Amino acid sequence: MSQLPPCPKCNSEYTYEDGAQLVCPECAHEWSADGSGETDSDARVIKDSVGNLLQDGDTITVIKDLKVKGSSLVVKVGTKVKNIRLVDGDHDIDCKIDGIGAMKLKSEFVRKV
Repeated sequence: MSQLPPCPKCNSEYTYEDGAQLVCPECAHEWSADGSGETDSDARVIKDSVGNLLQDGDTITVIKDLKVKGSSLVVKVGTKVKNIRLVDGDHDIDCKIDGIGAMKLKSEFVRKV
């Protein structure tokens, strides 16, 4: 029986082969079986609406009116947001907008300044 490496994401020992990929059944992480050092491939690559790479601390501009869920507020086109923080999930930007407060935004609705 061949010994497969543990999952690089959650260290589960229950990995299995699926063609040329190794798969973790516990966290659903997939990686290359050839061991080409792809364990760092989990680094976030988040781009804005025009393809510019976003990083923590960037300043962005909203490119579309965005309704704030649960209130009657609207984030207007052209609103500048400073010092963003990138996070995992559906909404990949955490920020604080003046006059509104803490918000999560999708990168497809912003442009890097």
